[in-house]
Amino acid sequence: MTKETKIYQGTGRRKTSIARVRMTAGSGKITVNGRDVHEYFPYETLVMDLMQPLDATNTKDLYDIIVDVKGGGFQGQAGAIRLGITRCLLSIDSKTSTDSDDSYRKILKKEGFITRDARKKERKKPGLKKARRAPQFSKR
Repeated sequence: MTKETKIYQGTGRRKTSIARVRMTAGSGKITVNGRDVHEYFPYETLVMDLMQPLDATNTKDLYDIIVDVKGGGFQGQAGAIRLGITRCLLSIDSKTSTDSDDSYRKILKKEGFITRDARKKERKKPGLKKARRAPQFSKR
């Protein structure tokens, strides 16, 4: 009889990006859309950004992460993955009391990772060049 590995899932959203994150017990390998995370993201700062919840909870080398992300640019995708990883960690640690100091929820809440960043690009209005930018005024 084989031991069944538990898969934790979390969905993260940021701007127009949506990330579906799956975590299993493993060695710390992160795969984004079938490619290694360092190969997928062009800048190391984006990789550091999405790894912040793992660093805060000291779970960097405990889980393998598989991510399917679509929409938006690299910045939005990294933010969506970070929220997805955070939600996975919360589901992993759901049995621990939220009052204890070593609970993931308390650590992640303090760092501000649980809150979804709801800022999106404002829509363009008719008669304007952009959302708020009016055409240049000409007196004559």
